[in-house]
Amino acid sequence: MKPEEIYQQLKQLAEKLDITVSEQNFRNTGIKVKSGLCKVKGKDMFIMDKHESVYKKNRLLASCLSKMPHENIYVVPAIREMLIPGKRNDS
Repeated sequence: MKPEEIYQQLKQLAEKLDITVSEQNFRNTGIKVKSGLCKVKGKDMFIMDKHESVYKKNRLLASCLSKMPHENIYVVPAIREMLIPGKRNDS
């Protein structure tokens, strides 16, 4: 799978887990901000720095989703492999 396809699959899984993925420009905030999971008005959101490489976006999102209860959701094998701690790579 291409890195962009992996990112799309990870975002789809996040949606199935009721997590909204939002890409934002962190460069103009004036404060140090990192991508990550947060709650906004009671809703889970993963806010991603849109300037990160697709490889880093994949790592960040896979790391977050690996901690969520995804066992009962169909996930393509290549993505499921990324969700196993210690198995993630730069794909």
